[in-house]
Parts: sequence; C-alpha cells; structure tokens
Amino acid sequence: MEQAKLKAQIMDEQAMSRALTRIAHEIIERNEGAGSVALVGIVRRGAALAPLLADEIEKIEGQRPPIGSLDVSFYRDDVSRKIAPVEYGTDIPFGVDGRDIVLVDDVLYTGRTIRAALDALIDLGRPSTVQLAVMVDRGHRELPIRADYVGKNVPSSHEEDVRVSLRPYDEANSVEIWTKPTDESTGGAN
Repeated sequence: MEQAKLKAQIMDEQAMSRALTRIAHEIIERNEGAGSVALVGIVRRGAALAPLLADEIEKIEGQRPPIGSLDVSFYRDDVSRKIAPVEYGTDIPFGVDGRDIVLVDDVLYTGRTIRAALDALIDLGRPSTVQLAVMVDRGHRELPIRADYVGKNVPSSHEEDVRVSLRPYDEANSVEIWTKPTDESTGGAN
C-alpha cells in the first residue's frame, strides 16, 4: 500500500492567525458585538480552534465569549458503521437558550458532522441563532449546509485529505493537503 504524501501546505501559523482575526471581526459585526455570542467547538480540532477564536474576539471587544465543546460521536448518521466510536464528552458550561451560538470546526466537507452537531446542540436547548465558523471549506457537500465564516476555501478532490494541524494535538498550526494512500493491488483509493 502506498503511503499518504504531503501535496501542499496551504496555510501556515501566520495565515491561520490572520484568518481567525478576520473571522472574529465578521462574528462581531454580524452579531453587533459579542455580548450574546458563545463559541462551541466540535470535538476535537474545532474545540482547539474555539479558544483561539475567543482570544481574537476578546482582543477586539474587550470581553471573552463563553466557550464549550461538543462531542457529536453518537449523533452521526454513520455511527452504526463504526465498531466503537470514541467518545470525548461534551462540555458546555453555559445555557444555550437565547444565545447566538457559533459552532466552530476545522474542515467543512460533506456537512454530515455539522448536521450531527446541530442535532446535539438542539438537544441542549434553543439558541437564538446557530452560525458556523470553519478554518477550511473544501466543498463536496452532501447536505445543504453552508458556513457563515470561512478561513479559506480549498477546492480539493475526493482523493485528497485536507488536514488542519493544531496544538495541542500537533506540533504546529497549519493546513495541508495530503494525497490519500492507495492500494496498489486495486489501483483505487482506500
């Protein structure tokens, strides 16, 4: 089997930081301040992005929005295909009722993770609005879901992986495109 290969780095740490600053400004503008905004990061890398976004909002507005993390493992429509999904746990230390919730995730692809996040969030209450911020939108939607705030649009093929690397899970903050490994005996992607 052929190994995955790095095709291109499309964002380094500085580019990601600039994107987060821009997204923070857009969130503040759309919501007329940060007073009613709360950030909910989708576990794992969305939960790592949310505090970085909160830092940027705090620099601009002088107040830090509340942050939570949402585990959608058991809300996914493909949970039955996985032998044992890994459960990380949801931690939302504030009420969602009446708030402007910004879901934060690393990559928007088919839309299935966001659909699961919406189901999980609604089980917790009734937000005033639900908005979506992603570092990368790579297209290929299978569901009618669109991000409100996008760090970078990255056209990619199904045969590629778009990977957002973030501390503390990775050594550096970056966005890269990788070719998927192929099975040489069949010539197809796994």
